[in-house]
Amino acid sequence: MLSASPLAAKPAGYLFATFKGEQTPLTEQIYFATSHDGRSWKALNGGEPVLVSEQGEKGLRDPYLLRSHDGEKFYMVATDLNINLNPDWGRAVTAGSHNVVVFESTDLVNWSEPRLIAVAPEDAGCTWAPEAIYDEENETYMVFWASTTARDDFAKHRIWAARTDDFKTFGEPFVFIEKPTTVIDTTIVNDGENYYRFTKDEKYKSITMETAPRLSGPWSDVSDFSLAHLQGYEGPEAYRLDAPSDGEPGQWCLIIDRYSQGTGYQPYVTSDLNSGQFEPAEGFQFPFHFRHGSVIPLSAAELERVESHWGTSSP
Repeated sequence: MLSASPLAAKPAGYLFATFKGEQTPLTEQIYFATSHDGRSWKALNGGEPVLVSEQGEKGLRDPYLLRSHDGEKFYMVATDLNINLNPDWGRAVTAGSHNVVVFESTDLVNWSEPRLIAVAPEDAGCTWAPEAIYDEENETYMVFWASTTARDDFAKHRIWAARTDDFKTFGEPFVFIEKPTTVIDTTIVNDGENYYRFTKDEKYKSITMETAPRLSGPWSDVSDFSLAHLQGYEGPEAYRLDAPSDGEPGQWCLIIDRYSQGTGYQPYVTSDLNSGQFEPAEGFQFPFHFRHGSVIPLSAAELERVESHWGTSSP
């Protein structure tokens, strides 16, 4: 059985890290929001960025938050890219950064200076949407992201990965997901029994769902995934919304960014993650259009600390 986060059962609230889009150089930085129930969100810091990078390409997209396995600190990884400052997507795909941007913190309020770490293969064209997960089998973290490579003339994105113990030194990159067509934006969660992997298929502009007993696989498609037909979505993220209690199964929330319509994240819920059956969620409120980001559960002390430090703004 997989170990679950110590806060997964009954969080006091949630923290969302996101970015706003390509409107200005500052909208491609990191924004925070909190929620007490995982549904109604309030922006922190008056809806202004909480972390800004002046390094590399001077952008922070697709931020991913991770609580360390020992619970002592938090890591955040982000894409080193700012399309507002350099609006050439062709360059971004074939001649972009090989780095991920890494922050760390012990309290979610005081963050280290951003550090650029080259993780992609030497012939990579880009390093997009990094995420990380603790690998129980290897007792190390696996960071994964999407890259094109010159070896096939940048024909498609694959999901690459590398292992690290400290988010400072990384092992050799390896291909984690190989599909016939381009795939980007992978996220992985576990429910204490199995891993679940959501990925954007660029050919169909839709989200796929897979499951495996271990990170190393074997991975298999969830054949009845009810959202597979939706098109124009990316940036999937999943989090436990309501924990099982009193015989009730609880709920998971899957949010997917409807980038094609510019409407940001749309929420879907299920009481059985393994079934792949999700329904549109009601009662969600966002203070602005959240883009590709991430959610972590918080203790009462952590929730109070971040809200007191930055202040909240209503939707």
